[in-house]
Amino acid sequence: MDQAIKGSIHSTENFGTVDGPGVRFVIFTQGCRMRCQFCHNPDTWKIGAKTAKEYTADELLEEALKYRAYWGEDGGITVSGGEPLLQVDFLIELFKKAKALGIHTTLDTCGKPFTREEPFFSKFTQLMEYTDLILFDIKQIDNEAHKQLTTQSNENILDMARYLSEINQPVWIRHVLVPFRSDYDEFLIRLDAFIKTLRNVDKVEILPYHTMGKFKWDELGLTYPLEGIEPPTNDRVENAKELLHVADYTGYQTR
Repeated sequence: MDQAIKGSIHSTENFGTVDGPGVRFVIFTQGCRMRCQFCHNPDTWKIGAKTAKEYTADELLEEALKYRAYWGEDGGITVSGGEPLLQVDFLIELFKKAKALGIHTTLDTCGKPFTREEPFFSKFTQLMEYTDLILFDIKQIDNEAHKQLTTQSNENILDMARYLSEINQPVWIRHVLVPFRSDYDEFLIRLDAFIKTLRNVDKVEILPYHTMGKFKWDELGLTYPLEGIEPPTNDRVENAKELLHVADYTGYQTR
């Protein structure tokens, strides 16, 4: 008998209200190769961290189902991170079993592990069969600025966005607005133009940068790269919403 696939899980949240539609059971996976300067969960970066806990899909679903009565018609489970796609085999098993139970599945990802090369691409394609919605984080539309902000290129991330459009996979685009990093009209206009090339975007969300996770950097002995940068003003947030035409996107598709 094959041994059950286990996921490396940082933590869970029982009543998530900002991680997809409705009330959701949120699973935070351990491990990420991006190093976003604004990250509020740097404790999820290390792959194979001893502080993480291993779960089977059945164990996580058993825990999630305790809260199903609170989900209503729109809720379900969301897998966030870290970066969930680093554990694509586990995600396939988890989402396949969730869908068999009639649970709405949402994946929150930055897309960095995406490639059209095998074996990842076939696995990703299979995962999409069991994924109702993707919360897709586009950190920065400009590749060089993206490297400064995250240490990584955005080329394959934008390719993932194009592929999701090709297969008409429902997506909510999320963009963290960071002063002196992403909060420039030029970048926002370019991001808007890119989003308009996609046919599968049902919602665009502006997430204002905040410093609530800075204490984790301090606890880990890491130098906080955005020291002295304050959250964007309400005027800049509203400006970003206008430039990205947030009001034009109203919800999400049902599968």
